[in-house]
Amino acid sequence: MPVPRITKEDLKARLDAGPPPVMVDARLKYPYEHSTVRLPGAIRYPVEGPAPSIPRETDVVVYDSDPNEVSSSRVAAELIRKGYRAFALQGGISDWLAANFPTETKDAPKQAPPEPGALKG
Repeated sequence: MPVPRITKEDLKARLDAGPPPVMVDARLKYPYEHSTVRLPGAIRYPVEGPAPSIPRETDVVVYDSDPNEVSSSRVAAELIRKGYRAFALQGGISDWLAANFPTETKDAPKQAPPEPGALKG
């Protein structure tokens, strides 16, 4: 199923004009967990586990960290099959960041300190 795309410029204009679409972060586990940013208001769509509750009357924009939108296209196609109006963000979060468009901060994983004596050779 071909998934419609939205450019970063079109998405930025929609966010500025309001009401915003639902933003869905579909990055794979490692890129998501090791990032400290997300698009404004984005909710996480995990690869495994239950999907988040998304209102059906609102457009949905899905993004990932792959420049070919592999994960976001898969999630957007799944949402379209379920009756949502979903789009994949062209270029993903990388292009969004390169344009210096707004982001929100999120927590990155915190490493536990090493156990006492664990660093001895």
